Amino acid sequence: MIDISIVLIYFIIVFIVALSGKIKNPTTEEYFLSSRNLKWYSIAFSTIATNIQGNNLLGMMGSAYLFGLAQATLEIDAIQGLLMAAFIFVPLFLREKIFTVSQFIKNRISKSMSYAYSFSYLIIYSTITLGAALFWGAYATDIVFSDELSFISNNRITRIAVIIIILGLLSFIYSYLGGLSAVVRTDIIQFSILTIGGLAILFVTIKNIGGWENLYVLTPEKMHLHLPSDHEVLPWTHILGLFFLNINYWCGNQMIIQRALAAKNLGHAQTGLLVGGILKYLMAIMIVIPGIALFAYDQSLISEPDMAFPFVVKNYIPIGLKGIILCGLFASVMSTVDSTYNSIATIWSIDIYSTLINKKASSKEKVNAGKSSIILSLISGLTMGMIFLYMKFNNPEAAFTHTTNELRYLIFTSIIVLICSSIILIKPKAKSIMFCFLICIPINLMIKIFIPEINYFFRIFIVCSSVLSLAILLNRKHINSFKNLLQFYSPKHKYYGITLLLSLILVHIIFN
Repeated sequence: MIDISIVLIYFIIVFIVALSGKIKNPTTEEYFLSSRNLKWYSIAFSTIATNIQGNNLLGMMGSAYLFGLAQATLEIDAIQGLLMAAFIFVPLFLREKIFTVSQFIKNRISKSMSYAYSFSYLIIYSTITLGAALFWGAYATDIVFSDELSFISNNRITRIAVIIIILGLLSFIYSYLGGLSAVVRTDIIQFSILTIGGLAILFVTIKNIGGWENLYVLTPEKMHLHLPSDHEVLPWTHILGLFFLNINYWCGNQMIIQRALAAKNLGHAQTGLLVGGILKYLMAIMIVIPGIALFAYDQSLISEPDMAFPFVVKNYIPIGLKGIILCGLFASVMSTVDSTYNSIATIWSIDIYSTLINKKASSKEKVNAGKSSIILSLISGLTMGMIFLYMKFNNPEAAFTHTTNELRYLIFTSIIVLICSSIILIKPKAKSIMFCFLICIPINLMIKIFIPEINYFFRIFIVCSSVLSLAILLNRKHINSFKNLLQFYSPKHKYYGITLLLSLILVHIIFN
């Protein structure tokens, strides 16, 4: 009862904070970009809170239990993307005062390519992103807290379905009413809750094995960032594909980059993203190390890797603190879902409604169009969440998360080529970029079919590097000067950026 009371208090606080600064008739800048007045700490905490999902906590800790420190590369190598966002992409975005990445693509390449971006992300966000976030958040919550949540229903499927609906609706309400400002305010709270819960789990697992040094004594084979090139899941070559995926996620993903677009100035944007890079180290430690520590403690404690997180919470965390961790699970879902709602609203209103449906739309009409899209995305998100629920329990052994990732990555390769082309090239031939955009999927599928042994991360690297090279070759007279790509708000930002990059290189060398 104590844990449930903590959760209820958490939800009350979230709603009070979310709606405390609600504006009666917000303009498009106020609703979609928080009046372009976000400070660095809001950008940092909100960005990382949006990034962490329930599936991260469940799946990544389980993966760390199996593969050790190599799993941390998916967290710490995000620093590459954050640095490129801070010093290459965001300065160009802010200079043009855009609302969406699509507007930038329109200015740099063509209107048709901007629509390709907008519709691609609208489809992904409103189906796979929302559905997966809601399902995995509810599923993880039920695995860890089935006893505490049994009052909802004794039937597990019904219980998860109810949690999906609750999380979708709660995130919808304040996202719909408050816009980006409400999303960012709640994300700061949710990040704090996530961190408290994560540090608690880290502390108890390290304590159980007798201290940090025993990670090397008991499981030295798990303390390597790089696994052999023939490893089935995480060969060291996966970091090559990860490089391009980080560009897609941290530099060209509206859901993530929207906070930087709403920055008070370039200095706050770059500082926020740099602090976000530091926080990725913390996230890696909180998520990956407990999985390794549990393996070091006793390899026979759990029957399957995904039970690592639930096992730790059920057996090592006391009442009261469990409530905090339950709030952390809810926070990991809601911070992703509310950001997705807001990005859908922004893309639909600015890129589609205002350019195709109502070109003379007033600020109020644009905001209302965005709000309408949130209602539709709530319906589509809940529907996809229920579909994932059905798929999971209809065939528990099916790896449908792998299937959804494959589908997303097929589309992402095209988007990566498009985003990189908009930065590297200046007013390239639109037809050539469209050609490159379209051939990514067939090439991806051909490699998958004819050379199936290639790890999908490395396959992404092959497709993106080859097609992007083709785009540059076809537009070699339109290449942007390299010296125009990097922009620093101040010498201090340049120094901190270089320091963060060197720290990443050093970590890879030390934990090789």
